[in-house]
Amino acid sequence: MAIGESGSSATGPSSSSRRLGAAFLGLLHSHVELFGIELQEQKARTVSLLLFAGLALVFALLLLVGLSTLVLILFWDTYRLPAIIGLCVFYTLAAIFCAMRLRAAIFDESSPFNGTLEELANDRERLLP
Repeated sequence: MAIGESGSSATGPSSSSRRLGAAFLGLLHSHVELFGIELQEQKARTVSLLLFAGLALVFALLLLVGLSTLVLILFWDTYRLPAIIGLCVFYTLAAIFCAMRLRAAIFDESSPFNGTLEELANDRERLLP
């Protein structure tokens, strides 16, 4: 009987360690899969944002050139210098505003892999006593 008991106790810890390893690999697999999905979503979102930002920039610059030309044509005979100074002041203020918004957007960016981090935190809470 002593031999049978030592044999069953030897398979007990071995099978529990296998189950623990399998559970760990299952968790790791699901987290890696979630990370991959989130990475693909971020890539698609980034490409879309860059495309539309580039198009918006091109059209905004074309509009800006057209409106600037219109203002200069309208004020060419009477207030040529104040019109040019006004446009320069406007462009300077707009550039400062955009730079401040860009800086705020860069530093306030939330984590792109928020789902993966939340799942890792949940797993840690469940595994710790």
